[in-house]
Amino acid sequence: MAKKKPTRTKPRRLKGFRDIDAGDVLARDRMVATIRKVYERYGYGPLETPALEYVDCLGKFLPEADQPDAGIFAFLDEDDVWVALRYDLTAPLSRYVAMNPDLPRPFRRYQVGPVYRVEKPGPGRFREFYQFDFDSVGTNAMLADAECCMVMCDALEALGIERGDYAVRLNDRKVLNGVLETIGGGKELDASIGQNVLRTIDKLDRVGIDGVKQLLGGGRKDESGDFKAGCQLSASQIEVVIGYLSAVGETRADLCDVLEKLVGASEVGREGVDELRQIDVALTGAGYCDDRVTIDPTVVRGLAYYTGPVFEGVLTFSVVDDAGVAREFGSVFGGGRYDDLVKRFTGQEVPATGASIGVDRLLAALKTLGKIDTSPTMAAVLVTRLDKTLNTEYQKMVAELRAADINAELYIGNQAIAKQFKYASDTGKTVGIVAGSDEMEAGEVSIKDLRLGVELSKEIGADRKQWLEQQPAQFTAKRGGLVESVKEVLGRYGV
Repeated sequence: MAKKKPTRTKPRRLKGFRDIDAGDVLARDRMVATIRKVYERYGYGPLETPALEYVDCLGKFLPEADQPDAGIFAFLDEDDVWVALRYDLTAPLSRYVAMNPDLPRPFRRYQVGPVYRVEKPGPGRFREFYQFDFDSVGTNAMLADAECCMVMCDALEALGIERGDYAVRLNDRKVLNGVLETIGGGKELDASIGQNVLRTIDKLDRVGIDGVKQLLGGGRKDESGDFKAGCQLSASQIEVVIGYLSAVGETRADLCDVLEKLVGASEVGREGVDELRQIDVALTGAGYCDDRVTIDPTVVRGLAYYTGPVFEGVLTFSVVDDAGVAREFGSVFGGGRYDDLVKRFTGQEVPATGASIGVDRLLAALKTLGKIDTSPTMAAVLVTRLDKTLNTEYQKMVAELRAADINAELYIGNQAIAKQFKYASDTGKTVGIVAGSDEMEAGEVSIKDLRLGVELSKEIGADRKQWLEQQPAQFTAKRGGLVESVKEVLGRYGV
């Protein structure tokens, strides 16, 4: 009888998920560490919450989701209760605050971690992605919202994004609600119509002003031929919305004057304009002028729990990719005020505001700009094994380097020396240590600068090239001077 072939599992990955290699993980950690310093400078502290939450605690705030498990990864647990992977870090924060009523107010926290959404995967769009939030809970002062804008500016600049290459755009949902009241003849529009109008406004960047007009009215056919039904507003109502979207002013204060006229007698609209004025005063007093933070009537933010100021940080430049196509990164920061989120649990209003970084998108921008180290190596030094009988000596070398706070790796494979140096190259090492029996008897080691050849092959200026050519690519050092010699080579590259 023929032997049955063993069944093997096919390696495969869930749709919309990805594996992240060492270079990107380390680059993300470096970016997060830089942002964390900015958050902590403002007094925010760390918090961690579970990845899984009860669905009713998360709430239903994702746009265009009409059932408990729509837009999120959800399942019934052993008690037949809906649980889900968190879709953001704000809803779990609200649950945490409700469960801990004795927290100091305002409670200020930051959190970084993966979130999950059942969205259509695409280039740069995944179902698991990282966010890095900061929030202030327990204050309704517009100083907190102004501070959010300041933190966003400081974080982007700390990462090397220069002024002029980013903008923090600010708006207020109350102003938007005032516009909705205006087109409703002084009354609130039906909630579903109002949400559709806001979603339409939020599509301005994608469909343009003419596309928004069509979607506010009877509907729009896109380039593929698909028809999207519109909000069925009248021509006069559409005119009011388009006038709002087209509002401009030379300064933030000027634009507030324009918006005040647009919302007319709407009490909620005028309240929103007043909040924008307060934020403007705070920003101006702290030196964050119109070149860094602007008021932009088109900013909506998609999540439905925002109740007041909303803001987003956008990169305002584009880069040309390898195919010659201009690529824009757009929004990398977003947030706003959500005064009713904790109230769902306690029945009492607990004001809160905060913002979140789209970690993956911002990291992609920094990589494209060359503003972050994407080296995949943790250890800059490789101690090779030329003679396997000298393993004890090699262990002593690597131990000395580590004791001197130098990340060093001992080659633990069984390959010849040429393969060991290939491994060093593949893993981004800067220094290679070589010592055989002859070197050991002479009390010496050979130190190889692994970056020098790479640097010399680059198109560099005469001064830089001359300097590099004066550095020995390989030299002999006393065994007792191993640490100092390695530091000398690492110092050439700021490692």
